Amino acid sequence: MSRRGKGNAGLFLSYVILILLCLAAIYPALWIVMSSLKAGNSLYSDTLIPRAFTVEHYRNLFTKTDYPLWFMNTLKIAVFSTMFGTFLTLLTSYAISRYRFKGRKQGLTAVLVLQMFPSFMAMIAIYIFLLQLNLLNNHWALILVYSAGSIIPNVWVAKGFYDSIPRSLDEAARIDGAGHWTIFFKIMMPLTKPMITYVGLMIFNGAWVDFLFAQLILRTEEQRTLAVGLWSMVNQRNSTEFTLFAAGAVLVAIPVTILFIWLQRYLIQGLTAGASKG
Repeated sequence: MSRRGKGNAGLFLSYVILILLCLAAIYPALWIVMSSLKAGNSLYSDTLIPRAFTVEHYRNLFTKTDYPLWFMNTLKIAVFSTMFGTFLTLLTSYAISRYRFKGRKQGLTAVLVLQMFPSFMAMIAIYIFLLQLNLLNNHWALILVYSAGSIIPNVWVAKGFYDSIPRSLDEAARIDGAGHWTIFFKIMMPLTKPMITYVGLMIFNGAWVDFLFAQLILRTEEQRTLAVGLWSMVNQRNSTEFTLFAAGAVLVAIPVTILFIWLQRYLIQGLTAGASKG
């Protein structure tokens, strides 16, 4: 086989793999959407497209469950976590990128190593810590943990973004008498929109869909988030509200999907710029 023939075969195989991966990702999502529109309460169906469509499950979410309350709880936690977590991540990354201090390399290495361990390994320690602070069953406990925990997975990407910004901007501002905070807020922050978008979306998405930690901390019905509330609907042994659960899962995905589509341009810029230098 010629070199050109091998290249075409490799390209064809790549497209086949990509198509299979797309189908593997799209089919479960499509199945949930179709199940949420199906009459009855069973997820089992011999066809992907329901024989009878209904929006009754979506109506029942807002009339027969606490879904609106769960939605507002989750929105509150996600928004505040995004605000605080993004600020802490950018401030930490800026300091690491622009300043040289003792323990800087060791700290970066430690952050890189910590990313290799699953976050749930620290759940018991965090639980005991929050218990001592009397923060159990409190939304601010989740906001505190999500905000602080966002630094570890995002600091390397944000640092790479700051490394790509010329240091001459900092030096010119210092010559004009600007201090550290002035440089950060008035010069760096306006240039950091792509990275703010990327970090903010990652934090928002993580807080929006988190289940394990929210289930550990939140105890009462009025404090539940969407993930915990939907899980409680189908956790009981006699529960058959699977199509109702599917409708809730569809509505959970809509806000994040809209955000990703709306901010896609900034998201790609943040990823590419943050990966350009390390």
